[in-house]
Amino acid sequence: MKSLYSDNVKALKQKLGSSLVIMGHHYQQDEIMQHVDLAGDSLQLAQMIDGIEAEHIVFCGVHFMAESACLLAKAHQKVYLPDWNASCLMAEMVPAKALDIVIEKIMQHGKKIVPLAYVNTSLAVKATVGKHGGAVCTSSNAKKMLEWAYSQSDSVLFLPDRNLGNNVGNMLGIPQDKRHTLNVKNNGEKLDYDAIDRAKLIFWDGCCPIHEFFKEEHIAAMRQKYPQAKIYVHPECPQEIVAKCDGAGSTSYLIDVAEKAEKGSVLVIGTETNLVSRLAQQHKERGVTVIPLLKEALCPDMAKITEALLCKTLEDIAAGTAKPVQIDNSLVDNAKKSLVRMLSHCAK
Repeated sequence: MKSLYSDNVKALKQKLGSSLVIMGHHYQQDEIMQHVDLAGDSLQLAQMIDGIEAEHIVFCGVHFMAESACLLAKAHQKVYLPDWNASCLMAEMVPAKALDIVIEKIMQHGKKIVPLAYVNTSLAVKATVGKHGGAVCTSSNAKKMLEWAYSQSDSVLFLPDRNLGNNVGNMLGIPQDKRHTLNVKNNGEKLDYDAIDRAKLIFWDGCCPIHEFFKEEHIAAMRQKYPQAKIYVHPECPQEIVAKCDGAGSTSYLIDVAEKAEKGSVLVIGTETNLVSRLAQQHKERGVTVIPLLKEALCPDMAKITEALLCKTLEDIAAGTAKPVQIDNSLVDNAKKSLVRMLSHCAK
């Protein structure tokens, strides 16, 4: 059933014309995705910014994504986020000030590390990482960027998602006894320097609560119910889950798996449910069955972007009263270094 706002959004898009581009992450609701001009995962969306000439960029995602878009946008462009409260629980697990203190303590101890920040982090964290010679990564390029980090140092601090870090560490064959998760309480007051000295891969203790919720019993239940199914999950899931699946990868990888599945295939996919439900609808007619590993895996922050708020944002842009995302200019240089290091390395 069409909402009250759908026609209004379409009319406003037509009115604003080429001055407007709406970008959306794959985890957005269908009511939003129907209006999106450019859709993608975190890496794809960041890569798209350079090719956009529109004055107004409306970003349908969470706050750190809009910050990154603002950081990469041209001087004449403005970035808007329909709900400023659309944050990210994982990003909030790593305060920039605490990160800076912990890195300084480790460096002062004599351990050289390169920080590698998952894109699911604030602009301030990206700036801290950039200041210390590090870079950003996404789930699409985490392996490539971890290899880059090891070309800079023999030890890497991966933050904030220990699950993604462990899964990429497995891909690179890093032994479990060469990994260590930091105790970051009270700005690293009780850091275990012996463990840090032994470690090749060091983790900040963070995770995505949505993907952390997937359990081995969920995999077992699906194997029993759908013995013919292939199970694929996002690498933000714990490594024990990934080990029991047929594959793991970014949202783009999961989309590609569904697109390449042959008629009669049954796929169980463990990630945010909006994407899984959309894949199920898209591939139903060609005889591919897509089932969510958990129907309840919904990101509450992604869900804050509604069609009503998108409509209000476009109305404000048309009226000249919309408030664009503002970023702290003192953070721009270092934050941009961390992002550009990723984009430059991944362009090779």
